[in-house]
Amino acid sequence: MFKNLESSTAGTAVATDAALAALPFDRDGLIAVVAQQFDTGEVLMLAWMNRAALEETLTTGRACYWSRSRKALWRKGETSGCSQTVKEVRLDCDGDAVLLLVDQRDGACHTGRRSCFYHRIDKNQLVVLSDPPLRHGDTR
Repeated sequence: MFKNLESSTAGTAVATDAALAALPFDRDGLIAVVAQQFDTGEVLMLAWMNRAALEETLTTGRACYWSRSRKALWRKGETSGCSQTVKEVRLDCDGDAVLLLVDQRDGACHTGRRSCFYHRIDKNQLVVLSDPPLRHGDTR
């Protein structure tokens, strides 16, 4: 299906059910997902979704992922309060990656940082780009 869409013009539409059925989930039933801040373009995190997580995200408008370590659905912000309201869902050209344009509340990273991408490779060293958030009672 996605190959056929390569030559389609803007505005061409396909039923969501057909698009979801055509997604090439991997052997574990997962697809890669990038979360990006909708208004700034800041890349926040990479995660995974199974079909149930993607369907829940589309239905609720809140990001839901698959936790590979816990082997369970992971509703972003359910315990941390750092939620993602989904503004738009996009698929790449061959349908093997999802882009969520989200409004991130607080940090996206499990460390509490705004983005999971806070390491930069700079020639022969890895540089940490942001401080972890202050914990209650800490000062810098």
